[in-house]
Amino acid sequence: MPDLFDNLAPKTTDSYSAKDIEVLEGLEPVRRRPGMYIGGTDERALHHLAAEALDNAMDEAVAGHATRIEIELAADGIVSVRDNGRGMPVDPHPRFPDKSALEIILTMLHSGGKFSGEAYKTSGGLHGVGISVVNALTDMLEIEVARDRRLWRQCYSRGIPAGPVEDCGPVQNRRGTTLRFHPDPEIFGEAAFRPATLYRMARSKAYLFRGVEIRWSCDPSLPRPDGVPQEARLHFPNGLGDFLAASLDGSAVLTPRPFAGQVALADGGSVEWAVTWPEDDDDAFCHSYCNTIPTPEGGTHETGLRNALTRGIKGYGELTANRRIAQATGEDATAGAAMLLSLFLRDPQFQGQTKERLASAEASRLVENALRDHFDHWLGADPATTRLLLDRIADRAEERQRRRQQKELSRKSATRKLRLPGKLTDCTRDSAEGTEIFLVEGDSAGGSAKQARARETQAILPLRGKILNVASASADKMRANQELSDIILALGAESGARYKEDALRYERIVIMTDADVDGAHIASLLMTFFFREMPKLVDNGHLFLALPPLYRLTQGDTTIYARDDAHREELMRSGFAGRGKIEVSRFKGLGEMPARYLWATTMDPAQRTLLRVKLPARDEDTADGLARTERLVETLMGRRPELRFDYIQKNARFAHDLDV
Repeated sequence: MPDLFDNLAPKTTDSYSAKDIEVLEGLEPVRRRPGMYIGGTDERALHHLAAEALDNAMDEAVAGHATRIEIELAADGIVSVRDNGRGMPVDPHPRFPDKSALEIILTMLHSGGKFSGEAYKTSGGLHGVGISVVNALTDMLEIEVARDRRLWRQCYSRGIPAGPVEDCGPVQNRRGTTLRFHPDPEIFGEAAFRPATLYRMARSKAYLFRGVEIRWSCDPSLPRPDGVPQEARLHFPNGLGDFLAASLDGSAVLTPRPFAGQVALADGGSVEWAVTWPEDDDDAFCHSYCNTIPTPEGGTHETGLRNALTRGIKGYGELTANRRIAQATGEDATAGAAMLLSLFLRDPQFQGQTKERLASAEASRLVENALRDHFDHWLGADPATTRLLLDRIADRAEERQRRRQQKELSRKSATRKLRLPGKLTDCTRDSAEGTEIFLVEGDSAGGSAKQARARETQAILPLRGKILNVASASADKMRANQELSDIILALGAESGARYKEDALRYERIVIMTDADVDGAHIASLLMTFFFREMPKLVDNGHLFLALPPLYRLTQGDTTIYARDDAHREELMRSGFAGRGKIEVSRFKGLGEMPARYLWATTMDPAQRTLLRVKLPARDEDTADGLARTERLVETLMGRRPELRFDYIQKNARFAHDLDV
């Protein structure tokens, strides 16, 4: 019997023993695996070196020891970062008396003054690896420290000191740390610093801390894109408010007065914010920072901001009886917002050394509690603007729910081939060309229309009574309304932003209701539905109104039909030649009209009259006309009864022959 281990791979001469175990010391781990410390070796990682140096200077400024930072990019790719802070310590370290503290900071991972929180209450540096990583990944690094009126200097190459810390003698009117370095091409290849990236980095730091002035300079021989100056002094006394205004760059906003402020936290930190809602969603953004460190992947502080905005908006909606806003989510409230958030927090927890996401659990609670009352006051200060904001958020929530419903319908349709409403009596022609669907009022009228129709080209969909008024209904009600769902399914083109013209199953959609006030009301509700949910269908000329008669006039063998009272009087005077008695009968509704009469008067393409529903064209020349139409629909069909009351008062004198 063969041994179970006979088929194992043949033995090789390679061995694995204690001598194969490497112990990396000093900065060697950084050079071996730079991606672990700066996220890679590409251009983005290269700029992380400059960010680490600038963050150290910013920590001095935030701690109150520096007021000025200078950053310079030279023609040979050397970056210089200078501050007027306390300067790094240069005296011997207690644990390593033969080495300067400056050399310890630059050559030993996890060394620094930001672990205990005594030297810095809040800081971007947390792990004690930032500046030593810069040292390890540069082929030239020179540091100068002006401290206690003396100047000290030391030079490095790839993390190895060229000599001890040098005492350069006394110096006057100077203090702080100056760092000059050049990235190692063995690590980064041909990647080079970009003036635009460094300038944006410096400018964002100046926005984040009002008490610092950052001076930027770039060698004139380096190419710079528009908007990047050769030299600049960056100081913004309004903080994130100035940052928000510069980021929007004059874009139109829904909320002219931004929601902005700053609150000190109990532990010595602070939170600052600036939020507004642009009119164009493309202008929306969210930039967050913790201890001046950008967090492009967000984190718990962003969660606190979104929670504060969402709960404030929903609370205000509940207070003002705006039921539509109850269905809004955090995404609905903030997706179209331009948001800036800066948190200063003691001992923050980030995900990874590159610190792209904040993970401190308490940050969400601190930010939300700091913002809630301020946001409630901001909402209440301008009710008119707040109402516009809430309506926009509610519209977004309804559109989201509509998309979800349409996705579900599409999925069901895919499994059932073609899913059509049960009450639909479809035409037999497969293509849409020449076909039409009649939306009729009630089952009785639907029965007459089914008997009268031309089967090849005419479809009938009976509707039960008055449909939902979509201009005043919530998305939940629209989604639950069977009549509207039947219309959308029958037409096959979906609705809202997902409307597909080439999927429309009929060439004409004909609204056919009774020729009385109730019929006119139903027709207006249907037109509002198409205007709000399928405006492209109306724009493309697919929507029509049928004109069924209200009266039948008979004299002997002559029968004619009248649309309304005025038409009846006109026909009685001029429509009959003889002197016999004219019999007048009023149709109670389409359901009472015999099928042959309905065909002859309303459905026969050769004899009928249809009214095409048209809208002003959607271009600049007719933008005012379209806006007037939208305002009129909102006034007559919308949620605010006071607008209808005002309209009736102003236009009541023009009404006559009311059918009440």
